[in-house]
Amino acid sequence: MFSLLNGIKVIDLTTIVLGPYATQFLGDFGADIIKVENISGDLFRTVRPGRSDEMGAGFINCNRNKRSIAIDLKTRDGKNVLEKLVKEADVVVHNMRTSTATRLGIDYESLKKINGEIVYCFAPGYGQNGIYAEKPAYDDIIQAESGLAYLNKSTDGQPRFIPTIICDKVGGMHLAMAVLAGMVHRLQHGVGCKLEAPMFEGMVSFLMTEQLAGESFVPPLGGTGYERLTSPYRKPFPTKDGYISILPYSTRHWQKFFTLIGRADMVTHQHVTDPVIRSENVGSLYKIVSESTPAKTTAQWVDDLTAIDVPFAPVNDIASLLTDPHLTSQSFFREYDHPTEGRLREAGSPFYAEDVELSDNLPSPRLGEHTAVILQELGYEEPEINALEAEGVILCQQPLTC
Repeated sequence: MFSLLNGIKVIDLTTIVLGPYATQFLGDFGADIIKVENISGDLFRTVRPGRSDEMGAGFINCNRNKRSIAIDLKTRDGKNVLEKLVKEADVVVHNMRTSTATRLGIDYESLKKINGEIVYCFAPGYGQNGIYAEKPAYDDIIQAESGLAYLNKSTDGQPRFIPTIICDKVGGMHLAMAVLAGMVHRLQHGVGCKLEAPMFEGMVSFLMTEQLAGESFVPPLGGTGYERLTSPYRKPFPTKDGYISILPYSTRHWQKFFTLIGRADMVTHQHVTDPVIRSENVGSLYKIVSESTPAKTTAQWVDDLTAIDVPFAPVNDIASLLTDPHLTSQSFFREYDHPTEGRLREAGSPFYAEDVELSDNLPSPRLGEHTAVILQELGYEEPEINALEAEGVILCQQPLTC
């Protein structure tokens, strides 16, 4: 992990993917992430595959660089523990609806009374001042409602989900950015703040950057939809032995590509030389690309396109990423020994830094693995901790000496 956020303490009340994905970024940057779980644990622990019941692959891959404390927040003693955590924290993060947070006593107004400088960031499904505020939301729901499933429709018009939890992960990045912005505000002004990063609005914003298109203007200059992206010829192109993505983008790219395939007639055509006209007719240009690619193997295209510096990429399957030459040269996938789960592989942080101190990552924690040591840091004595555990208020997985 990097040392960029060393000294920042984050109380992480998030679950499943969106929130844990966000706080893993913060942990990778060096923040002390205290993952607060209920006694039964984050439900995502049980999603398979996994070697143990509480450590599925998905959980492992979005919860490194965190410490876990397991508390029953419905008990008075459990609330007392959380209040002590909040009092010493810089940030509180969750992905609940406001009504749920209020019921648990972890709404902004309640926590601000405990710590007036707290940065409070949360990611509900929908903006909490809107009519959908109380609707439950998961990735599939937001893929459907945001228009993403429609954009990804099949050739016969059937809406389709993208086979990754993209709304959770985009929402997680938004939530992480909100935390960082809130911390800058606190450092500049010495006061806390509340920031909301709802999934639905976040995904609509993400998509409408280009899809708002003609409706960006009042009155409209056309409908929604970015023509380049909706062209039926915008797709991986077939080669003799596979598929390749080719994206001539600038005038120079298109001219070099058409020269390569022997279409000298297109080099000076206005569909190529005029960027505005090209944008309006890009589908017809993609059609020409699609008609040319079956003549060569993927390897031949790689060599030819490399030589003329036109953007391209062979189509990888997911498994091939594990041996991708670039990722291998960057040591992106790392093997390590987890203290309970054995030998594991992880995708590394997508960031690189210079002049920043690095330290080893913390493995994803067992449920309640750090309960005892965190309580000690809050000033609890051994008899108090033992009593809380006996009463079912907390769950400890390690002895007090850990």
